[in-house]
Amino acid sequence: MPPYLLLAIAIVGEVAATTALKLSENFSKLVPSIVVVAGYVVAFGVLGKLLKDGFPVGVAYAIWAAAGIAAVAAIGAVFFAEPVNWTMAGGLLLVIGGVVMLELGRAH
Repeated sequence: MPPYLLLAIAIVGEVAATTALKLSENFSKLVPSIVVVAGYVVAFGVLGKLLKDGFPVGVAYAIWAAAGIAAVAAIGAVFFAEPVNWTMAGGLLLVIGGVVMLELGRAH
């Protein structure tokens, strides 16, 4: 399986798990709690496979974390009405910019 597809699957698993964590209400709701566990198992299992196959750990983790942060922040703002201000948006852009720079550096 292509490495970036594996990375995308790991990101989706982590984002689903983190979102479900909020919905689980401290693991008091069964279905979201199951999604939390399943999502993290998928995320870490696929990320582990990616690293075992030789993908650089620094780049993999940076992309996984930054994409997860950005997606969860967007989900929080859109679906949970969590506040986002210009400072927070700027911080997300800096995180994403840092990941892009890591990837560009790897290409040289």
